[in-house]
Amino acid sequence: MTKRKNNFIMLPTVDFCFKELMQNPKVRKGFIAALLNLPPEKITDTVLMPTILRQETSDGKIGILDVRVMMKTGTQLELEMQIAYFEYWENRILFYLSKMYSEQVKAGESYEKLKKCIHVSVLNFVHFPNDEKYYRTINLCDKDSGELYSDLFELKILELAKLPKHTKSKEKIVQWMKFFNGKSRKEFEDMAKTDEYLNEAYQTLLTLSADESKRLEYEAREKALKDYNTQMYSAEKRGEKRGERRGEKRGENLAKKVFKLHLSGNSDEYIAKECAISLKRVRQILS
Repeated sequence: MTKRKNNFIMLPTVDFCFKELMQNPKVRKGFIAALLNLPPEKITDTVLMPTILRQETSDGKIGILDVRVMMKTGTQLELEMQIAYFEYWENRILFYLSKMYSEQVKAGESYEKLKKCIHVSVLNFVHFPNDEKYYRTINLCDKDSGELYSDLFELKILELAKLPKHTKSKEKIVQWMKFFNGKSRKEFEDMAKTDEYLNEAYQTLLTLSADESKRLEYEAREKALKDYNTQMYSAEKRGEKRGERRGEKRGENLAKKVFKLHLSGNSDEYIAKECAISLKRVRQILS
C-alpha cells in the first residue's frame, strides 16, 4: 500500500491537475511558447486572470476548470483541458471566446484597444474523426480563397486521443501533448529529461502528488469524472435499447400494413408506393 502511494502521480488529463500545472509561471511559459511556436524567452509575462468553475451539468460533476492568461502584448489565452464531448461544445467555445474578446472594451472606448484572443482546447477525446491531424489552428478566413480575414479570433485544438503513441516529432507542441497524455511516473520522468520546461512540469506534478490536500481534491475530481462517464455510458445503452424496441414496433406496424394491403388484392408495386418502401422489401415481408 505504501509503495503504491509513493508511486502515485497525478495525470494532466484530469482537469484539476491541468489547472494546477498552469499555476506555475515557468510551466505556463513553456506551454504557451509551444502553442505560439515561439522561443520561451520571447514570452515575457503571463499573468493569470480570474476564472470561474463553470458547471456543465446540473449536478456539477463535469465542470470545466479554465486557465485565463494575459500576456504583456495584451493577447489573452483561455486554456482548458476538456474531458469529454458534450452537446453544443462548439457553440460554447465560440461564446466564451467572443465574451473574452468583447470584455476588453468598455462603453465609449475605441475598438483600437481590442487585442488577440485565443481559446486553447486540450481534448481528451476525438473531435475531428475524418482526419489524422491532432493539432490545428482555426482563424476567420475567406471561405473561397482561404485568405485570412483576421487573426484576432483564434482557436487552437489539441486532440490527445489522436496523437500517435510512438511519434518521433520534435515539435514542442507535440512534446507537450505527449506530456499531457502521460500515464506513469516513468513516462513523465523520461520526457522531463528532454526539456527544462517539461522538467518543471514534472517537478510540479511530483509536488502536487505529494500534497495530501491536493491529492484529495484530485481524487474527488477523478471520481466525479468516472461517475459521469459511467452515467453517460448507461444512458447511451438505455437509448440504444429504447431505439431497438421502437424499431421492432415500427417493423411490426409496417408488416401489418403490407399484409393488409396484400389481402385486399393490391399489387406489390402499389403496396411499395403506399408504404414508401422498395418493391424488394415488400416481397421480403410477404415471404
